[in-house]
Amino acid sequence: MHRVTIALAFLLPAMLGAQPQPIVADTYYRTFSHTNPVLRRIKPGQEVATKTVDSSGRDFHGDVRHPESGNPLTGPFFIEGAEPGDAILVHLRRVRLNRDWGYSGYRLGVYALLPEFIESLYSANYKPDLAIPGRSNLVRWDIDLAHDTVRLRDPVSTVVKMEFPAIPMLGCIGVAAPGDFAPTSGPAGSYGGNMDYNRVREGATVILPVYHPGALLYLGDGHALMGDGEPTGNGIETSMDVEFSVDIAAKMSLDGPRLENAESIVSIGSQPEFVSSLNRALAMATTDMVKWLAGEYKLEPWAAHLLVAFQGQYDIVTVSGSMALRIPKRYLPAK
Repeated sequence: MHRVTIALAFLLPAMLGAQPQPIVADTYYRTFSHTNPVLRRIKPGQEVATKTVDSSGRDFHGDVRHPESGNPLTGPFFIEGAEPGDAILVHLRRVRLNRDWGYSGYRLGVYALLPEFIESLYSANYKPDLAIPGRSNLVRWDIDLAHDTVRLRDPVSTVVKMEFPAIPMLGCIGVAAPGDFAPTSGPAGSYGGNMDYNRVREGATVILPVYHPGALLYLGDGHALMGDGEPTGNGIETSMDVEFSVDIAAKMSLDGPRLENAESIVSIGSQPEFVSSLNRALAMATTDMVKWLAGEYKLEPWAAHLLVAFQGQYDIVTVSGSMALRIPKRYLPAK
């Protein structure tokens, strides 16, 4: 009887849909490194709740939890049984806002504009310390947690209402990079990283190659909203509540990240910004999609090419960086 009672004590919360107790980090990292101490070991299928800080290191209270800005990461999570050559499937069960404010850039980046237009730009500086102490090129957004909306606090347009539905997402999700490479949380790559893809949100499964035992998964850089390409260099930066679970696909041998949601499968040509052209990122995403369609969905090579040609949908993930290719699931055969 005692053993049955203990078993029920573990099963009952799951049966009732109770949320797992959040794992809140004391230390945050700014590298996708295999040498950072593990935050928690988790088993495949285990539901995990955690919190991320914003890109400036501020938590859900607005308190600075990391002394340096630049996308402090929560993790790493060691996935038991994940080995090099495998892939992990990160199921984002909940990605929710937990703070009533965020901030963004005040102006588009010059890299998103024609050179001849740059001389006519307004100043990138607005008001000192408006959103973050020491910064004058940021503006503050109010987040309505009850209605899931974002509204620009200042400045106020006399022409357009700067209020939109929130679409929470994670800018950073990735595993420890291959070898002894320890990239910062600024760029993206085959390991994921700072992809800033606005479809990395609740309900999505992010598929990542494994380069080290345990994969060593990191999360961070939450955005309340971000358009395609991240043309200001940021989204509406804020902290986030995240719940996820991880499965392992043995010997999958991925070349880079993929994503799957209810509507589409997505290949991501993930690379650092300003290193190679978007043409290369497009080719990376397209090549991976052809491999995916032919390998897992058993399409003939010619059928994979023509499906991409007539049903493929490209996303600019980051300006001068990464691109993604989506195929709607309604056109795919059953596996």
